[in-house]
Amino acid sequence: MNVSGEGNTAVLEAMETTAVSKAPASRLAVLGAFAATWVIWGSTYLAIWYAVTAIPPLYTAGIRHLTAGSILLGWALAKGQRPTWPQIRASVVIGFLFFLVGHGTLHWAETQVSTGLASLLIATEPIWVFLMASAVEKRLRMNLFLLAGVIMGLAGVALLLCRDVLSSGRGAVWGALACLIGGISWSAGIIYSRRSHLSGSPLLLSALSLLAGSVMLLTTATVLGEYRGFVVRNVPVRAWLALAYLVIFGSVIAFTAYNCLMERYSPTLVATHTYVNPIVAVLLGWWFAKERVSVNVLLSAGMVIAAVFLVDRGMARLETGEAK
Repeated sequence: MNVSGEGNTAVLEAMETTAVSKAPASRLAVLGAFAATWVIWGSTYLAIWYAVTAIPPLYTAGIRHLTAGSILLGWALAKGQRPTWPQIRASVVIGFLFFLVGHGTLHWAETQVSTGLASLLIATEPIWVFLMASAVEKRLRMNLFLLAGVIMGLAGVALLLCRDVLSSGRGAVWGALACLIGGISWSAGIIYSRRSHLSGSPLLLSALSLLAGSVMLLTTATVLGEYRGFVVRNVPVRAWLALAYLVIFGSVIAFTAYNCLMERYSPTLVATHTYVNPIVAVLLGWWFAKERVSVNVLLSAGMVIAAVFLVDRGMARLETGEAK
């Protein structure tokens, strides 16, 4: 939405394949790619908060993805890559699930809830991916790791909703529900993307889906009237800098790094960003946005992160068993 925040295909890919592609030659590039998914995606929650405090949320997401998608498409065209019509059609679906619903809800939610809470709710994506993939395959493969992970993750979400959200008012409730809807939509996009014609070109995957999503976001923002009362000259420099950070680091660098890693490494290894992102988001929200970090939030964070770890371990066990 992940996400991220920008999403996690680890669970689904573990259910579909055990093959690991060749690794990049440069170890420094590999470390940089992992750092981008760990730290940058964790920091985007704070950047989104800075941006949407002054720029309407759907316009923020739309401008972010339009700019990033244009940069990546220009790069792909310069390298001689050309999209096919099936790729373009698939990108519309992915753009809808990933960016209109997945990111649109997240950007709006951060006008209602804290960055830390949003990151913890989005971090449950691997659980939704597992459940939805099982539904698509019409069979539920389960072991103790998976069962414990699903139960613990849902319990962590329930604890957040009951103790920190319901007591914060109606806006926080809608914001939390928006995060969950966004996470579920991103999970559906992951399942669809693995069956689409976009795989095999990380650059085109990023560019086409970002552009398709941006058109839908900007159109929806206009239809909903987000332009009313919005004056560009009143936007502070901090909000523009946050938006620029989201474009360059959150979308162009981190999203492309993620797609490249998924082309070359085990999904379980790439999935490590889902453990780190909420920690980074909670710490940055506490440090810069002065967000309150209660004992309940820390307990919920521990439960969600542990749940994601258990789900990934459970899927790795299934993968190993099927490979024998």
